[in-house]
Amino acid sequence: MSPQDLAQIDPYGIPLDAIDVSNPSLYQQDLHWDYFKRLRQEEPVHYCADSPYGPYWSVTKYSDIMMVDSDYHRFSADKAVLLDTARLVGEKEDSPSLAAFIAMDPPEHDRQRKAVSPAVAPANLVRLASVIRERTSRVLDELPIGEEFDWVEQVSSELTILMLATLMDFPVQEKELLSYWSRMIAGTPGDGLMESLEQRDHVLRQCAARFLAMRAERAATPPANDLVSLLAHSPHARDMSVEDYCANIFLLIIGGNDTTRNSMSGGVLAFHDNPREWAKFRTNPALVDSLVPETIRFQTPVIYLARRARQDAEIRGKMIRKGDRIAMWYISGNRDEEAIENADRFIIDRARPRQHISFGFGIHRCLGNRLAELQLRILWEEIARRNWSRIEVTGQPVRAYSNAVRSIDHLPVRIHA
Repeated sequence: MSPQDLAQIDPYGIPLDAIDVSNPSLYQQDLHWDYFKRLRQEEPVHYCADSPYGPYWSVTKYSDIMMVDSDYHRFSADKAVLLDTARLVGEKEDSPSLAAFIAMDPPEHDRQRKAVSPAVAPANLVRLASVIRERTSRVLDELPIGEEFDWVEQVSSELTILMLATLMDFPVQEKELLSYWSRMIAGTPGDGLMESLEQRDHVLRQCAARFLAMRAERAATPPANDLVSLLAHSPHARDMSVEDYCANIFLLIIGGNDTTRNSMSGGVLAFHDNPREWAKFRTNPALVDSLVPETIRFQTPVIYLARRARQDAEIRGKMIRKGDRIAMWYISGNRDEEAIENADRFIIDRARPRQHISFGFGIHRCLGNRLAELQLRILWEEIARRNWSRIEVTGQPVRAYSNAVRSIDHLPVRIHA
């Protein structure tokens, strides 16, 4: 179906059983909102019998998503966090796996998560804050005031890739490799970068080989606080298989880049579309405390994650059978008016800005959530210090062809001094 044809469809004019919110084109064209609004209103637990990924259930309400996300006894993450299982574990037996600890249940989930958690512990964040601020200040000072440029390329991507290189102690001069690997891991065939899953497998094997060599190097040197060294020395990860190690590296690359990058870009776009909120922030930069979580809610960089039912379970009168797959649509839960007042509005002085589920819920809550918030906070603090009158979006954002990551690939802007 062409983009023009998809845009002509009325989400309220088709049968409920014809709705398939797993279609990546909906997110590329920003057409998904009314589909989810209808599902929340008419069928918040919805069964799609026919999709490119097979049949699946959708949970679209805030409270239901929280319940499924936190109940690993009934709803398993084990190799089930994506609807596209071919991307998760590979179509071929020797394909690189993306089934890291995010795609595991306790106790293995807990063991592997503990191996990398020191990298984002509070003490390490304090150490990283000065590095983040120095880099952010330098990047902003180098921007061409009054001229059009791509905010994603020159700000969002630059800052998050530099941070990821620091976290992994990866050579900064090769940081573009991290960006390329991240896009391939999170991408979808036909998105303009990934041509096929076979191409992705080839690239991820190259990535895996590089990080396996790095693990061997770090294991032979004293322990450090970077993620690779932690995985090489941690008692929780010493016996980790090659496959599990590589899967966790892939997860950390995505988690350290895509989510924060897209919140950085999404905040600029939200301010452009809501000039009264920008005026509030210019008048009172202390609103950064609520601006950051509100931006993360409003953007919702991770569109969904999935689970598989361990047993028969009933949700809102719908019987989920053992083995059925369930998609938790965070992007819908964050716009649920029953849970969040004026959920469709970007309001930087919300009374309860942290009432969002962009980081997930329960034992799988995003490990790097505090680091993401720190990077966003410093970015907006440094923008406020420069007292720009406006960051004007000068053209349409280019969004990724993906149903997993709500990615803004290009955002043309002009800064008004």
